[in-house]
Amino acid sequence: MIQAFEIGGVSVAAGQRQLVDIPVSKLSNHTPVTLPVHVLHGSRPGPAMFVTAAIHGDELNGVEIIRRVLRILQPGNVRGTLLCVPVVNVYGFIGRSRYLPDRRDLNRSFPGSPNGSLAARLANLLLTEVVSRCQIGIDLHTAAVHRVNLPQIRCEFSRHARCRELGEAFGTQVILESPERAGSLRKAAREAGVDVLVYEGGEGLRFDEFAIKAGVDGIANVMLRIGMLELPEGVEARPPGGGPQPIFADAAKWVRAPEGGVLRTSRRIGEAVGEGEVIGHVANPYEEGDAPVRAPRRGIIIGRTTLPIVNMGDALFHLAWSEEIGRSRAQDLAREAAAEPVMDEDEII
Repeated sequence: MIQAFEIGGVSVAAGQRQLVDIPVSKLSNHTPVTLPVHVLHGSRPGPAMFVTAAIHGDELNGVEIIRRVLRILQPGNVRGTLLCVPVVNVYGFIGRSRYLPDRRDLNRSFPGSPNGSLAARLANLLLTEVVSRCQIGIDLHTAAVHRVNLPQIRCEFSRHARCRELGEAFGTQVILESPERAGSLRKAAREAGVDVLVYEGGEGLRFDEFAIKAGVDGIANVMLRIGMLELPEGVEARPPGGGPQPIFADAAKWVRAPEGGVLRTSRRIGEAVGEGEVIGHVANPYEEGDAPVRAPRRGIIIGRTTLPIVNMGDALFHLAWSEEIGRSRAQDLAREAAAEPVMDEDEII
């Protein structure tokens, strides 16, 4: 018999789902603030996995990704326990801000402390009540405001074979080697023995349907890989390595504006570029001529600015590369990315 799952002083029976509000604090006007956690506790044994979104309050795609995942999943389809936190940084979410009211970045505040700053307390609460209860986690992010990211997974795949396996199962075109930074959820989770993938896709304060669909599919793919989901009768699971193979990029760098002015470019995220290739021009309305923006080496554009007005040194294109990236493979990925609109104005909310 499967035991009930205890969280936040609430007991969730096997085969049930429940929204549990874990108290955080009160606003200055006495309004209570909680950390709402969706609990899907399966009726059969299996692993525990968490999915978090909006650790940065202005990163909204993950909120919609979790909403859709919860809409299609039922406890009866789940082995083990799924914990979903659609909005971790409720303060930033309400204020449309990346940060907490104390101007701290929550994703640089882990493992936190029960008696520290607001950021430290919230980080500690999430870590102890949710993250440390699981074996695997997926943390959903987007690019910053006025930047857009190609759907991608970030993890230390060169050091952690399990993360490499799960990242490949997720199914994004690019998996980027990303060191675990001090103070991050991923670093604190690693110290607690939890493997975490960071998913990046889309733009801050915008819904991006392409990135949302990739996130929903990726979570389902990971759950299938670890045995948390079963496919309907007659549907066969994709064998490991049976689908399109991702590029494992071991480095990335922002290409910056050589001058201040107006950026002109037709380059999209997901496109391949060659070393020394001109990928944009910066000019101003008062002088003749323009400054070319060149790719420092061959790679794939995994992020870019969405603003045409730039200052000298502004980040324009995020370029990822690996020794295994060949021109033909990169062009294949570019065609795949172009098959669907990366940002359809009709779908921006």
